[in-house]
Amino acid sequence: MEQECVPENEEPLVVVAAAIVREGRLLVVSKQAAPDLFYLPGGKPDAGESPTQALTRELDEELGVMPLDPRFLADVDAVAALENVPMRMTVFEADIDRTPAPAAELAHLRWVFGDVSDLRLAPAVRDQVLPMLRERGALAA
Repeated sequence: MEQECVPENEEPLVVVAAAIVREGRLLVVSKQAAPDLFYLPGGKPDAGESPTQALTRELDEELGVMPLDPRFLADVDAVAALENVPMRMTVFEADIDRTPAPAAELAHLRWVFGDVSDLRLAPAVRDQVLPMLRERGALAA
């Protein structure tokens, strides 16, 4: 798998995201600005917010849910799909307290598993997060 490199001299865009897996399916969302491109739910921390505080705020704003028991999964270095700039994404595994519904800048949400070749995923999700989750046995085949 080809991974995109982040130039060392550029400050990365800092984001937090949730890998929410239920019954072997991963929750992905798209934004109104690019409704055919799917990401993990999350966003940029506000000044002074910890990663888990930012995750809680973003999930509430975007999906109307609260994360349950967020656990650090990985820091992913990639190029941000929309902004096309270096990105450092801190990914947490978490469950959520209720059924999510897209709000704020979100257009769609989907639960995906197995073959996602028919879905346009952000490179960081496709090339790094999905393989991690598959390796851990979290996603259905």
